[in-house]
Amino acid sequence: MSRVLVAPPIAHGLVGRTDLPIPAWLFGWGAAVVLVVSFVALAVLWPRPRLERAPERRVLQVPAWLEVPCGVIGVALFALVVYAGLEGTQVDTANLAPTFIYVLFWVGLLPLQVLLGDVFALFNPWRAVGRAAGWVSRRMAGDGVPEPMPYPDWLGRWPAAIGILCFAWLELVSTSRSDPSTLAVLALAYAAVQLIGMSLYGVRAWERRGDAFAVYFELFARLSPLRWERGTLYVRPPLAGVTSLTPVPGTVALLCVMIGSTTFDGFSNGPVWSDIAPELASVITDLGVGQATALQIAFTIGLLAVVGAVALLYRLGAAGMRTVAPEHETGELARRFVHTLTPIALAYLVAHYFSLLAFQGQALGYLASNPLGRTLAEGDTGWLGTADWGIDYTWVGAEAIWYVQVGALVAGHVAGLVLAHDRALSVFDRAREATRSQYWMLVVMVAFTSLGLWLLSAQ
Repeated sequence: MSRVLVAPPIAHGLVGRTDLPIPAWLFGWGAAVVLVVSFVALAVLWPRPRLERAPERRVLQVPAWLEVPCGVIGVALFALVVYAGLEGTQVDTANLAPTFIYVLFWVGLLPLQVLLGDVFALFNPWRAVGRAAGWVSRRMAGDGVPEPMPYPDWLGRWPAAIGILCFAWLELVSTSRSDPSTLAVLALAYAAVQLIGMSLYGVRAWERRGDAFAVYFELFARLSPLRWERGTLYVRPPLAGVTSLTPVPGTVALLCVMIGSTTFDGFSNGPVWSDIAPELASVITDLGVGQATALQIAFTIGLLAVVGAVALLYRLGAAGMRTVAPEHETGELARRFVHTLTPIALAYLVAHYFSLLAFQGQALGYLASNPLGRTLAEGDTGWLGTADWGIDYTWVGAEAIWYVQVGALVAGHVAGLVLAHDRALSVFDRAREATRSQYWMLVVMVAFTSLGLWLLSAQ
């Protein structure tokens, strides 16, 4: 089978089509009805918290030393991607780096995190290097190794929020988004920042707060029924893990960035932004800015505006809850319910990137055998014998993709409602008061669902 190259991996977009299985408005009404029915069912059948402080059960113990080979694999993969980006062809579709970063790493890890727990932590390359460096330092200097500084409480998850926003800017705005050498250099720079943070505040503290990707993937792992802790596997109810999310500074911003950046990715591929962007870029060009730079500035403004709109919508929901219980501050309610945005962020990611993973993910078959994208001799099938593999665009149809996308959106928002209702029963004194407070969260969930469905149908 001859190899078939696809569009650059950064050309995400939601799968666009005009032949939807049934009218988009009908899906919208159907999704709203599902959310309302779920809300009523929760009010009637869920009278007390079930996920808050849910018990865990230990089911498996594995040797702690297994983390070492996992870390080595993570470092080796990181080194391979960087080497491919620097030394391989600069054709993005033929080089391993762009597809690995945008497809396997950014998207492909998500189902593993939700199903198996925090898999990324086991293979996190900078954590492995940081731990190894600490071990060597202790062996050589003993008690002479200084203790790490306390991680500042005010810093919270702000480094992670800023890091994810920067990655979103690279993916959605930068003209060098798919340039292999640029991605390799940025990967090295990111690793250097992580190692500096770990040396200052300790590996564990920085990993939990400052490492953008570690925090990002760990959030989704909290939705999993499995939790790994020092070689021990625990089982818990699905969604229960996210209720223990500590709402430190920057947590609300992080979730809003996660939802807002994915929203802008879909919005920027639609007709509305196609009309707005040139006009905005033209205004910026009139100020003496070059056309290419002006377009990047316009996209940056759009990205920040959509993230801000998501934050405003969530803030309005929290303010609405305060009308039921004025003794709670709006900021306090926003922080205490922020974990409910986690399944929504996952739903948007699945709806937006499923088609990318389904098709562009197959490119890893031939890229694994020829990661540098070198021209191969006739009959040479590369390291693994898969360099002549192609991409099958027929294994899943447009209609099936649409159903997966809509199902993910509805399921994610129902999960958000479940988490919000469960938390409300803990925050408010009376069940009736808790239910009334969630009218506002129901509006927020319906708004997010409608927005997601509009983005799907507007491509």
